[in-house]
Amino acid sequence: MKPFRVGQIVPSSNITMETEIPALLRSRETIAPERFTFHSSRMRMRHVTKEELAAMDADSDRCALELSDAKVDVMGYACLVAIMSMGHGYHRASQERLQKVAAENECPSPVVSSAGALVDGIQAIGAKKVAVVAPYMKPLTEMVVDYIRNEGIEVSEWRALEISENLKVAAHDPMNLPAIVSSMKTDDVDAIVLSACVQMPSLAAVSMVEALTGKPVLTAAIATTWSMLRALKLDTRVPGGGTLLSGAF
Repeated sequence: MKPFRVGQIVPSSNITMETEIPALLRSRETIAPERFTFHSSRMRMRHVTKEELAAMDADSDRCALELSDAKVDVMGYACLVAIMSMGHGYHRASQERLQKVAAENECPSPVVSSAGALVDGIQAIGAKKVAVVAPYMKPLTEMVVDYIRNEGIEVSEWRALEISENLKVAAHDPMNLPAIVSSMKTDDVDAIVLSACVQMPSLAAVSMVEALTGKPVLTAAIATTWSMLRALKLDTRVPGGGTLLSGAF
């Protein structure tokens, strides 16, 4: 069986998405026959500011073109806040544009985004109200919360960790997340977004927070993996992937 080629468009300073998505898909390989290879193209970005995010997003077409040269089977735009900072619903326009770039280079592969995947994943599990943890500064976190709310999802509680340098986001210890969630009001939410950022590591804490709260827990990386598997028309059961990757959605 030919391995599926997974392409990722990532910020130049992102070191987590190329760790967590492969980890999830390697976990899936323990229970399913499909195999995956991973291929990335990078957009320049060091600090998570609106200005750098806009400049970075303008480079995403080049990345899609480069990945299409490798004839990847699915492509993921792995920066949630870059998409959400461009205005309500922008993930749809971005995905359509990047898919067109790839198709014009004879690579008609589906394109997903971490922003769209998170929204779709929340809706797929039937969550109407969520709590959100994000590493960004408060103004960017408010923008993310507003974007999610515009998609018809209530965000009743959110926490901004206020880390502006992207490499420092990656250095945040995921074992801090259970205590952060414990300090939030989550008794009335349907689900918890443990990391609304593809750079902030969280996989190691997902099962702990699900056990702690009794709520479904999802992250940007988990949602992107789920969306990629759906785009490839594959089963979405991934050990260690939380509720969304239980295979039920």
